[in-house]
Amino acid sequence: MQIDLSTKEFRRLLDLVYIGNWVLNSTRGNDRFADYDNLESKLFGLCKGTGMQVLVEDWNDTTIPSKAYEEGGIQEAIAYYEDNVFYQILAEELSRRDMGYAEINEDNYDEVVRRMESYMGEFQQSGLDRLVLED
Repeated sequence: MQIDLSTKEFRRLLDLVYIGNWVLNSTRGNDRFADYDNLESKLFGLCKGTGMQVLVEDWNDTTIPSKAYEEGGIQEAIAYYEDNVFYQILAEELSRRDMGYAEINEDNYDEVVRRMESYMGEFQQSGLDRLVLED
């Protein structure tokens, strides 16, 4: 198989591969999906000998994304995504708790959404500063 990409498209593909591998493997510890690590390494390895070699470095005979790549904004993009997912899940779980953990269905969907929007408004305004846990 051969894929024809511009330099800009290839750079975007690297971002997608990195983010995808981060989602799949960042929390797995020693139980990583090696095939995704290997594919990431293979694609980043294509940067060698091009104007994009600053994006890669070698570690234990493996090509990995460089420190410069990781500090170039990709981690901020991942953190932004993680924060949004965290608040969305928290808002949904709190809304469902408020409704007695009812299954979301056609009859209560609008109420769940209304409650989630209320929680999201609070989180946008105050973060977790006003969140209180009680015994």
